[in-house]
Amino acid sequence: MRVHDLREIVNAILYVCRTGIAWEYLPHDFPPCKTVYDYYAKWEADGTTETLHDLLRDQVRVAKGRAAAPTAAIIDSQSVKTSCNVSESSQGIDAGKKIKGRKRHIATDVLGLLLAVIVTAASVQDSAGGQQVLDHLAAAHPTVSAAWVDGGYNNTVIRHGAQREGFHVLPRRWVVERSLGWLMQHRRLARDYEALPQRSRTMVHWAMTNIMSRTLTGESTQTWRNDPPKADILA
Repeated sequence: MRVHDLREIVNAILYVCRTGIAWEYLPHDFPPCKTVYDYYAKWEADGTTETLHDLLRDQVRVAKGRAAAPTAAIIDSQSVKTSCNVSESSQGIDAGKKIKGRKRHIATDVLGLLLAVIVTAASVQDSAGGQQVLDHLAAAHPTVSAAWVDGGYNNTVIRHGAQREGFHVLPRRWVVERSLGWLMQHRRLARDYEALPQRSRTMVHWAMTNIMSRTLTGESTQTWRNDPPKADILA
């Protein structure tokens, strides 16, 4: 028998993602932090988090008057510092930006919604990370036939993309840079606190889930839980 409301589990995860607090510092009116983290890890492992994210993305695209399946993508990367609990083996130094940490390689649709995310050491070049993102796009989104990249992606990425059937690479970047800005509004992503790269990737999915759910509901401020009926308050 389930003890905790799953909506409250989701609310607790979004609270951590948006505020940046440690799991142990979750307010006591949420479910216990170990329970919340256990769901966070299990939903990552069984694909629930990514499935939820993808279903919301389809709904947002349809609500914006587009087909659920995207046909174009924009690719970029972002290097962020890591916390002291991250092992040396999963981080590196971005020589260009002088940042020691990890790098998020992402692909978005033309609305800025996340299509693919790969988390690597910051030392991984955009060319190598870009190829991984293109492979993920080709597998998960076969309808995508065009991609925009900035000058940081060399001819290796362009040739790799051209090998995909019907895939064309064109210059464009502002949409994906806006998406990276959306992610940085979530304090848990302002620095990479996750011990494992896959947990870091999952936190990106939760940040975009938060953004898309607010887009669908028209909310401008966070609501972490359902308010009790007024009658209950008066009682």
